[in-house]
Parts: sequence; structure tokens; C-alpha cells
Amino acid sequence: MKPKRNTWQREAVRAALVGAHGFVSAQQLHQTLRDGGSTIGLATVYRALASLTEDGEADTIQAPEGENLFLSCGSKSHHHHLICRSCGAARELEATVVEEWARAVGAEHGFSDIEHVIDLFGICAACRTQQQA
Repeated sequence: MKPKRNTWQREAVRAALVGAHGFVSAQQLHQTLRDGGSTIGLATVYRALASLTEDGEADTIQAPEGENLFLSCGSKSHHHHLICRSCGAARELEATVVEEWARAVGAEHGFSDIEHVIDLFGICAACRTQQQA
């Protein structure tokens, strides 16, 4: 595979994603960059996010509305997320029990080479406190 060029646009998207609080959409990231004075286009933001995701530097999930959301991940190994439904804050989770369960369910049904995506959604303590106020 041909190595990816590190353009200023890709670096700007990477930096904005690292600075974001939780999962964000490409449109949100684009607006953040534009608010900071960048001339980067939305299509370029989408391409950079796709590239960062492909390289394992970002994770993506699909929001209930169907839009893809992105997060800069500290871990390039397989992991899961605990995500706040209210503010989008996310925590990376290592979940060995989930891995064992997925293999067992696959084997029970005659499947091998099991892959999965599991994200947990809830309300974080800060949002819960704010909702109760």
C-alpha cells in the first residue's frame, strides 16, 4: 500500500479531532476548523477523516440519525467505547469478556474468524448531574 502524504489539511483535521470532546461529525469538525480561521473544505475533512480511520488513528460510529461520528483514539488495538448519549464524551474500554463471549457465540453457531463492533451508550455523570439540576 502506498504511504499516505501528510498534508497540512490532514494534520489540521488530526489536531482538531484530538482536541474534540468525544465523538464529532465531519460537519462539526469542519466548523471548528473554519472558526479557527482555516480555509479547509468540507470534502477534504471527510477524506482526511476516512484516511485517519483507515490508518487506525480514529474510530467511527454511526449515530442514530445515520451520520458517521469520529473520535481520535489512543489505542490502535481492538477496543470498545462507552459513549454519553447526551454530550458525546467517550471512554475507551478493553473488554476481554466481550471477546470471549463473541468467540463462544460464533462457535456455538458454527462460525469462525469472528469480528464485532460493540459500543456502550449511556449518560455520563456530568450530564446526569446537569439533568437533575
